[in-house]
Amino acid sequence: MNIPKLVLKNITRRKGRFVFTLLGITIGIASFVTLLSLGGSLKNEIKKQASELGANLVVTPKGWCAYEQVSVLTGEQLPEAIPFDVVKKIAAIKGLTAVPYLTERTAYRNNPVSVIGILPEEMKRFKNWEIEQGKYFVAQDEKTLVIGSGIARQFKLKVGDELTVRGERFPIAGILRETGGKDDIAVYLPLKVAQKLYGVGEMVSFIAIKVDDISRIDSYILRIQETANVAVVSDKQLLKSVLSIVGTVSITLQLIAAVAILAAAFGIINTMMTAVSERKREIGILQAIGARQSTIFKVFLIESGFYGILGGIIGVGIGLVFSSLAGPYISQNEFTAFLKGSEISQTFDFRLVLGSSFFSLFVSLISGLYPAWRASKLSPVEAISYE
Repeated sequence: MNIPKLVLKNITRRKGRFVFTLLGITIGIASFVTLLSLGGSLKNEIKKQASELGANLVVTPKGWCAYEQVSVLTGEQLPEAIPFDVVKKIAAIKGLTAVPYLTERTAYRNNPVSVIGILPEEMKRFKNWEIEQGKYFVAQDEKTLVIGSGIARQFKLKVGDELTVRGERFPIAGILRETGGKDDIAVYLPLKVAQKLYGVGEMVSFIAIKVDDISRIDSYILRIQETANVAVVSDKQLLKSVLSIVGTVSITLQLIAAVAILAAAFGIINTMMTAVSERKREIGILQAIGARQSTIFKVFLIESGFYGILGGIIGVGIGLVFSSLAGPYISQNEFTAFLKGSEISQTFDFRLVLGSSFFSLFVSLISGLYPAWRASKLSPVEAISYE
């Protein structure tokens, strides 16, 4: 008995049923792979942006929730809640470098743009920025702009062009060398100019801190909290907080994909049970010519597994393609705004491909167990007399 040939013949006997059953497991696996791939890429991008912040500690107003901490990484607008006097007190602590941020928003050609007020020299040293074109700020109250390379590309801007911020026109003095992070998609003003422009007095949004001795980070946190009534979060805590939000969303979406896979599993069960009913006489003939129960069980289980193998391979391929196409649209979401400068990068994950393919096969084999058992337990007399 040629089992592979028999299996292939049985599966393709009802071509319409075969196609729709295969589509069920394919769509389920494709959804699963797409969400896992996008989730993994998004987490990698968040880790990259967190490292590019360049801070060991972030000082925020007390009471900020995780979603406001997300905005520290995204560069989105944040409330101005820390007086500049607090910045001076914290900066006076030995062994650390404190750099304040004032994060605001403007619009250019109907597109939202991040505007960040900075202390020019301090920020340049902190971030190790280099100028690609033009020149950097030369004074703390200079009424010019330095823009990221992503903004320059997006709007085709060059040194000498002007941008209007809050109704006031500013010339572009320089363009930063590309960093690959959110620094590329922001417009920078001297802090004093930004504070006056947005009417926030001497307030800043948050403070990024780099410590000289990472082993003493807990003592630095205590010193800062003793100096001012603020909250202090480490870079690891900030990253954990952001990833927990992403993880919650990712798990929810994966559960939705799991429902699709569960529906596909019931589709396979239904198809195989129908096949058992339609092929009772064939099963009886096989038993009559000497086929054992184990052989019949194996035939039906292999048929079920075939849906999983083929559907898994096609589903993984579709999922990877769709995730790569969806990446740019995901990066336009407000939550993932920090990806606008660099689309979510898709990398080939061999573990994801192999794991999803085996998962598809596993689901199909589990779905085929009961129909295969039912087929193998048919008595020869009952089976061969079936019309």
